[in-house]
Amino acid sequence: LLEELGVPPNITPPKPAAPPPQPPPPAPPPIETPGFAPRAAAAPVQNTPSGGQGLLRVNAFLQSSGRPVAGARVRVRDKTDGRILEEFVTDSSGVSPTVSLPCPEKALSLAPQEQVRPYAEYDLEVTAEGTDGEKIGGVQIFDGATALQPINLRRTGGEAELPIGEHTLWGQYPAKIPESEVKPLPTDPGYIVLDKAVVPETVVVHDGRPEDASAPNYYIPYKDYIKNVASSEIYCTWPTETIRANVLAIISFTLNRVYTEWYRSRGYPFTITSSTAFDHAFFYGRTIYEQISRIVDELFATYVVRPGITQPLFTQYCDGRQVKCPFWLSQWGSMSLGEEGYDALSILRNYYGDSVYLTQAEKVTGIPSSFRGNLQEGSTGPQVRTIQEQLNAISNNFPALPKQRVDGVFGPATTNAVKEFQRIFNLPPTGIVDYPTWYKISEIYVAVQKLAE
Repeated sequence: LLEELGVPPNITPPKPAAPPPQPPPPAPPPIETPGFAPRAAAAPVQNTPSGGQGLLRVNAFLQSSGRPVAGARVRVRDKTDGRILEEFVTDSSGVSPTVSLPCPEKALSLAPQEQVRPYAEYDLEVTAEGTDGEKIGGVQIFDGATALQPINLRRTGGEAELPIGEHTLWGQYPAKIPESEVKPLPTDPGYIVLDKAVVPETVVVHDGRPEDASAPNYYIPYKDYIKNVASSEIYCTWPTETIRANVLAIISFTLNRVYTEWYRSRGYPFTITSSTAFDHAFFYGRTIYEQISRIVDELFATYVVRPGITQPLFTQYCDGRQVKCPFWLSQWGSMSLGEEGYDALSILRNYYGDSVYLTQAEKVTGIPSSFRGNLQEGSTGPQVRTIQEQLNAISNNFPALPKQRVDGVFGPATTNAVKEFQRIFNLPPTGIVDYPTWYKISEIYVAVQKLAE
């Protein structure tokens, strides 16, 4: 993976002189630094044109148990007049058919827009027997992209209504407050400073500014959090290497907050906030995109560092149009570089300097064993047995997943089980247990085991 991104995995990067020490930044909320242009005033919105087609697929689960909800009825409504445009039901794995919906042409999302929204918005209404149902407002559909909408249904407690905020490249949000890219580490004996970053199992997201005690905290699986943020911060229609560069910046930023215990060491009971002034945009329950989801599954443990510094680089960024940010990644600028053929590492070096390189966390919290190489038909050994055992355990919650003999031999039955797992969890259905599939199987297996306990 690192080789594909331009960094040989076992070559030590050059070690230039360490940068001069920087004074520690003030505790949050920081004071805004002059010199970063504020966002422009909002422009009037024109009617959204419909020259393209985007795809939508729903995954329905019970919030209390994580089990799939079969037969959930999904209605897609016009956001302006409430008309039902599509109606369908989920299968035994809680997965809906993929439907096509009109939206603006892709070209509108490849250049900054001031008056024409580059995506269409729809409202979803989901009902299922024995649950209260859920409404999602403002699902964003892009031309040529597959939108994946998770639905977490509750047994009781009243119908949930989740409005999705405007995309940060279109709506008006506070600009990020500059901070030092290398953070002082906690010195209190109650905090352990690790030698290397560790990927957390969950991220506690404070849905507001740090000092807002009334804002709720959400416990979100780490990869789901990164997918949510990336789907909120960049357009899924952008070049693949641009998406990779931005995902790596989001991961490094997040792992820096985790590694330095930035908020917890200051007395806050959370990992990160949803305020764009301090951290990333995050919308609970929002739509994610298949293009972004698959890249996050490949890169979730990879982050940006500088020589001589153990902590993930605090890779701040801005849109580069409404907000100007010298020395940070520009989202629109990275889109242009991707179109010019730059790879992800070259895009990152264009903004953060030639000395940055990519490394990978050695530990993923909550995962029983690490990935050791692809498994496919014909493979044998204990790792195949592990996959077979885990898929059989997962099939107790997902009946469409076929049971198989646990014999350590990767045969046609294991291939079929892997393909079905990949279909359910939005991975390419290759039947090969690659890096993303190994960690997704492990993740779902751990969740199923916890429910069983």
